[in-house]
Amino acid sequence: MQDLSDGVARFRREVFPAKAELFARLAGTHRPTTLFIGCSDARVVPELITQSEPGELFVVRTAGNLVPAYAPGPDGVTASIEYAVAVLGVTGIVVCGHSACGAMTALAEGTDLGAAPSVADWLRHADASVARTASTGPDRVSALVRENVRAQLANLATHPSVARARAAGTLTLRGWVYDIRSGGVAEVGPVTDRRAALTPRTI
Repeated sequence: MQDLSDGVARFRREVFPAKAELFARLAGTHRPTTLFIGCSDARVVPELITQSEPGELFVVRTAGNLVPAYAPGPDGVTASIEYAVAVLGVTGIVVCGHSACGAMTALAEGTDLGAAPSVADWLRHADASVARTASTGPDRVSALVRENVRAQLANLATHPSVARARAAGTLTLRGWVYDIRSGGVAEVGPVTDRRAALTPRTI
């Protein structure tokens, strides 16, 4: 915890003064342009990867970057999506998976999650991804990461706020896979296997 306190002190001393005007503007305005749905993995930092300033991204992070298909009832992920789209008016949503994802590795390798029943239940949202991933061996995790992004894009499209915005032509969905080692980002389409490189080095 001391490291965090030291970080706060350094932020106030070195970072905040240089961006004081930005923060003064953000104190009364919250208009992000993109909802970024990523994994909770500490190695994946949306603002760092995209080089975004404070206020530009509305971020939702879940284990395995999973997005449950829409269902009535209170749900934190659903509420965050609805707020970003219907209230904040974001014009883009990115679902971002990543290399060496612990959640996808557990599913690909059939890890026993008996000691973590809540995790096991949560990962059921990736059942369709697992069923559609035919690869075996070391490539299975990478294939599952990609297929999972596609599946979560499909789940995202079931949310009423998302469906309405897409029908109105005001919202775009994109799927990414971030490679931790190279820093590369590859775009994953929701239907085809085509991947378009977003950086010189892709996975």
